Amino acid sequence: MAAVTISQKGWVVIPAELRRKYQLTSGTQVQIVDYGGILSLIPSLNDPINEAKGLLKGDTSLTQALLEEHRKEQKDA
Repeated sequence: MAAVTISQKGWVVIPAELRRKYQLTSGTQVQIVDYGGILSLIPSLNDPINEAKGLLKGDTSLTQALLEEHRKEQKDA
């Protein structure tokens, strides 16, 4: 955990190690989110739709699982 100090102008310096780890370079935009007493810096996505592709991809097709469940219900009815 790194401790930083807020300047009179409200500036905060992110330690170099964390900037490298999260690829934060000069001009990178971040969102500041307040989680009820916890502030988080979240890098803004340049192209949120393309960058989120496959994020929820799993081994099981939810559509196939739903159809299978529906078939079982029809069979039992």
